[in-house]
Amino acid sequence: MQNQEMNQQMQNQQNMMQQNQQQYMQQPPHVITMKDFNYINDMLAWNLLVMKKAHFAATQCQDQQIKTQLDACGQMHQRHYMKLLYHFEEKQMNNSIMQ
Repeated sequence: MQNQEMNQQMQNQQNMMQQNQQQYMQQPPHVITMKDFNYINDMLAWNLLVMKKAHFAATQCQDQQIKTQLDACGQMHQRHYMKLLYHFEEKQMNNSIMQ
């Protein structure tokens, strides 16, 4: 009797775990929520700020190797900024922002 109860409890737990598992999206939704919009805005601002700081630091640096690395860092953040901006503008043109 006790063995049957344990089996039933284990079965119930497995069923609950299966129900609680998230379904992964095959494609992103066709809308941008305000939360998504705000997060993208933050990422744009962060990349722009780091890009500017890296450029400033590179202009102040006298060691050529460090200056080269700082320039590369700034360029990487500029690429990230442009990619985010491109995706955001593309999404905005094709879809709506949902509140």
